[in-house]
Amino acid sequence: MKLSAKKVMALALAGVMGMSLAACSGSGSSASSDSQAAGSEAAGESASAEDGAGEAASEDGEKKVLKVAMECAYAPYNWTQPDDSNGAVPINDSNEYAYGYDVMMAKKICEELNYDLEIVRLDWDSLIPALQSGQADCVIAGQSITSERLQAVDFSVPYYYATIVTLTKKDSPYANAKSVADLKGATCTSQQSTIWYDVCLPQIEEANILSATASAPDMLMSLNADKCDIVVTDQPTGKGALIAYPDFVLLDFGGGEGDFQVSDEEINIGISMKKGNTELKEAIDSVLSTMTAEDFSAMMDEAIAAQPLSN
Repeated sequence: MKLSAKKVMALALAGVMGMSLAACSGSGSSASSDSQAAGSEAAGESASAEDGAGEAASEDGEKKVLKVAMECAYAPYNWTQPDDSNGAVPINDSNEYAYGYDVMMAKKICEELNYDLEIVRLDWDSLIPALQSGQADCVIAGQSITSERLQAVDFSVPYYYATIVTLTKKDSPYANAKSVADLKGATCTSQQSTIWYDVCLPQIEEANILSATASAPDMLMSLNADKCDIVVTDQPTGKGALIAYPDFVLLDFGGGEGDFQVSDEEINIGISMKKGNTELKEAIDSVLSTMTAEDFSAMMDEAIAAQPLSN
């Protein structure tokens, strides 16, 4: 889940650009099935909410505009590009366009609910305040559904299930690590205000934890510049990074006792909205409840394949 945005993304994300606070262990699969089951049970109840949303949108003869906030700098979840290729959407108050998994999901939701889509570009720490101030209707930006965030905003059912991974360089002494224990003593960092930094890095024994980076691209640049030995992120970000940085290697510890220990709330990625906006939550849930974890993965793979190599 803060990338000049354009220049930094080009240098830092290259392939990555073209995002959660997010991430996870092997518990992701059980979280996925439980959430899908709950979503299926709720689908019938949410159908009426979807119908109501459609009626409200066309009441005055014009479609309702759904203002969706994101960083536009967190590939493959979202990124900035100069044109509308692949179906990218104009960024409000800008001559640039946004695309990525989050934009694809926002487009699907708007198509299903008969809304017009408006993308609002903000830095990571401004996303939740934007909901509270009314600057945006919802945030689709790779946010984990944590209990801390739930105190400030409401969340949809999950729209992605993330997995935590570690990135290092191929010539790193940690390149063959098989568990978190093997990362002992590593100099590390990750993006600020994420579970990667706040929850995962402290689990590395004798870690030298550097200051958090402002964005995912900054995190990747730190590793590329040898400012650290490893960074911790989620699988989509890691996969994108391998395209941009061929010297990187991705370590997936596969869950279990040897992996980073995180809760389901920290690995389920949701869409946030202002507390008490029940109508919007039910409408969005009605769309997400028709999708499966396999649908989410297929859409994410499409986003990873589409992310630009430069900006």
